[in-house]
Amino acid sequence: MNSKVNTIRILSAEAVESANSGHPGLPLGAATMAFTLWDRVMKHNPQNPNWINRDRFILSAGHGSALLYTLLHLYGYDVSLDDLKAFRQLGSNTPGHPEYGHTQGVETTTGPLGQGFANGVGMAMAERYLAHKFNQNNFNLIDHYTYVLVGDGCLMEGISYEAASLAGSQKLDKLIVLYDSNQISIEGSTELAFTEDVKKRFEGMHWNVQEVSDGNDEDAIKSALYEARKSEGPSLIVVNTTIGFDAYEKAGSHEVHGSPLGQDIIDKMKAKYSMPSEKFHVSDEVRGHFEESRQRLKALNDDWNELYEAYKSEFPELSSKLESYLNGELVGLPLDELKSKEKDMATRSASGDAINMIAKVNENFLGGSADLGPSTKTFIKDEKSMFDTAPTGRNIHFGVREHAMGAIVNGMNIHGGLKVFGATFMVFSDYMKPAIRLASIMEIPTVFVFTHDSIGVGEDGPTHQPIEHLWMLRAIPNLTVHRPADYFETMIAWQLALTLKGPHAIVLSRQNLQPIPLSSQEALKGGYIVHHETGPLDGVVIATGSEVSIALDAANILKDEKIYIRVISMPSVEIFESQDEKYKEKILPKNIHTLAVEAGCKIGWYKYADEVIGMESYGASGKGEDLFEHFGFTKEAIISHFKNK
Repeated sequence: MNSKVNTIRILSAEAVESANSGHPGLPLGAATMAFTLWDRVMKHNPQNPNWINRDRFILSAGHGSALLYTLLHLYGYDVSLDDLKAFRQLGSNTPGHPEYGHTQGVETTTGPLGQGFANGVGMAMAERYLAHKFNQNNFNLIDHYTYVLVGDGCLMEGISYEAASLAGSQKLDKLIVLYDSNQISIEGSTELAFTEDVKKRFEGMHWNVQEVSDGNDEDAIKSALYEARKSEGPSLIVVNTTIGFDAYEKAGSHEVHGSPLGQDIIDKMKAKYSMPSEKFHVSDEVRGHFEESRQRLKALNDDWNELYEAYKSEFPELSSKLESYLNGELVGLPLDELKSKEKDMATRSASGDAINMIAKVNENFLGGSADLGPSTKTFIKDEKSMFDTAPTGRNIHFGVREHAMGAIVNGMNIHGGLKVFGATFMVFSDYMKPAIRLASIMEIPTVFVFTHDSIGVGEDGPTHQPIEHLWMLRAIPNLTVHRPADYFETMIAWQLALTLKGPHAIVLSRQNLQPIPLSSQEALKGGYIVHHETGPLDGVVIATGSEVSIALDAANILKDEKIYIRVISMPSVEIFESQDEKYKEKILPKNIHTLAVEAGCKIGWYKYADEVIGMESYGASGKGEDLFEHFGFTKEAIISHFKNK
């Protein structure tokens, strides 16, 4: 018996038992493969968790978090025995699912199955990009693997196959996925709903596929891992395991998936392993082994540090550029110059201009679209497309894979060194919601570009016209949503996406929009006045995007009739909310009748407005201008509102 593996099993089971909550089945079954990877193959340094050239390990099957926390503890990351004892408790260092930025050594937040798989694809893409950008002869500065541990559930999720398909097309040879194949899900045997030949499916997606018949055969697992590292494409290693291994009558049963084992079973396992009955016990022998591993792993980092010092001497400009990438340094837009360049254009086209200006001065800025580049205007001019033969191409073709695109872009940003965006039509943000939500939980700097933002899409009809989507996005904590009204506000949105922390969603029009005469850098505050009242204030209109110009037209007509209206453009509700109360009241005075106008659902505007002109149904197929008139987004509707209030 391997005392180290058995210690991993027992500590994981005891953490779950202590919480009276959790998933012991995966840690017991996957302990051998995890130990083999971490101890005999993987390059990492507990004393420098953020070492850029570390191998990444992603537990896509995040419900098995007790396994990851136990590994982190034993290898000397900042996870104590007390942390294991506090598993899943409020405020603990060991939450129910792994959380990026919360627990040292956790590479990404996982739990929604398949997200970690797709994050891993993104990390492998980022590694390859940086390696080809910076490595020189005899200086393989960026040279690491991405390992992902998935379960049956991960491979049932569609996102995994979207991501795997792209990984195969991209020939990501430093992506290795370990499949904990235990044939059990929460409801019972996987044969209830999952009978496909996984190996053939991955082979069909151009993956190198191996199988290990015994999940406790360390040598076979190690051999498969090293064989995978020779592959010219991504690798899947199917490791056949027993869920809840050694848990006596519960082993191999769905009962062990998501419930504590019970102290009696843990005691029997300890007796079998010749371990003392003391809870959370780690023997001196096991501690000694992991301390030796810790020093060996540190030596790998030390060797790399020496390589990097030599690299800096020989390639000072490259090393300086790499450090700027890793520090997240980005050159912003020249806003002072851009106001004078305003023009009549769709904000998706203005965004395309911004993307190309940013890309010209930031070589680590890249991204792509879910097969919609010509429509989303996200193609970076004079740059190659990213392929295995052009790994530093800055235009990424994600294919029709919105769900995977969101998570892949998240993985690229988490890796470090790059600023990456992903684009699609606004209505398809539905497909991306889990990835957007996780980006927001992690507060990572992903930019989601959403075009075709309203019923203005026109003839494509209600299936392609977003209605509820703006407030769905605004409801996500930590996500900053921008809906600019013209060219300059679009530049402001991109500037904020480069400078403010966390993820951003930039929501853009299909149709041309006229420049707003008073658009200015005040838009940096999220909401500002674009039409001042010229007499006693009779009311306020808040509008966003294409509806701002409609509100301006109405305000000018009302002024001639001695009704004095203020128009507020609010490109970002979140940024406006972050301003102090004095500014917010200056812009939106209390006790003044306020109307909000937005071609989407009304629900969120009642915080600011007494009444709302918005959508209460789906759209329809027809010309965009006809739809705006049909659904009441007209200057006449605004004029009538204030005349009759």
